[in-house]
Amino acid sequence: MSRFQFRSATTCLACLAIAAVSLGDAPQPEDIPFQADCDQSEQRFVQLLPADFQADQSHDVLIAMHGHGSDRWQFVRDARDECRAARDVAAKHHMIYVSPDYRAKTSWMGPKAEADVVQIIRDLKKRHRIGRVFMTGGSMGGTASLTFAALHPDLVAGVASMNGTANLLEYPNFQDAISASFGGTKAVIPDEYKKRSAEYWPEKFTMPVGITTGGQDSLVPPHSVERLAAVLKQLDRKVLLIRRDSGGHQTNYEDGVAILEFVIQHAKPISTTK
Repeated sequence: MSRFQFRSATTCLACLAIAAVSLGDAPQPEDIPFQADCDQSEQRFVQLLPADFQADQSHDVLIAMHGHGSDRWQFVRDARDECRAARDVAAKHHMIYVSPDYRAKTSWMGPKAEADVVQIIRDLKKRHRIGRVFMTGGSMGGTASLTFAALHPDLVAGVASMNGTANLLEYPNFQDAISASFGGTKAVIPDEYKKRSAEYWPEKFTMPVGITTGGQDSLVPPHSVERLAAVLKQLDRKVLLIRRDSGGHQTNYEDGVAILEFVIQHAKPISTTK
């Protein structure tokens, strides 16, 4: 072996060793239990710190809400485009990445799920130096993100909703799950459904909003979120709507990244964000 070949081989081995150490040192998802204030039950969320996390530095947070039938691990492990987009954008911006169960696989952001997410944000601010808090999710998670932002605009710096609904009074699917989460049917407690329907509260969306829809989506039809986006534009709010006319109930990677980058870019700096 020539001297050049030997040095090249040695260099390769050194690089592999460094890569192995780096992989070993990379932050791993933490499955964190907590006792819910609202009913003392044990609940959980997953936290993934950025690779360059520094405890004495401020980091923004991206909270990712799973879809119907999934759990807190969907947006942490799933290879689907929506989940990869959220993870990659969080990593790019050195964000703390959080994915809660928010009460159930069929949550739809009922009152207890809402209370859990408020508690998680409060606890994160005790654990770390937190900058801005962003929210995203797909399907049920996209709905939940809009609902939570409308209920707590003071806590959310930007929201990116993928294939969600903004009107739970008109939404016809998963009614057993939604009524269990909300505490009754829409016929019995219509005010609760209206309260959790983002379309009725456009004035609450003082933060930038990104929305993706599919024109052929029958599982979560796009009409209500598109109406919400139109009203927000009339109010001169920062909003990006990406509609794929031939799309179904999914968001591709590029569109997911686009709406996440949009809300991060247009969010108020930390000095003016509560």
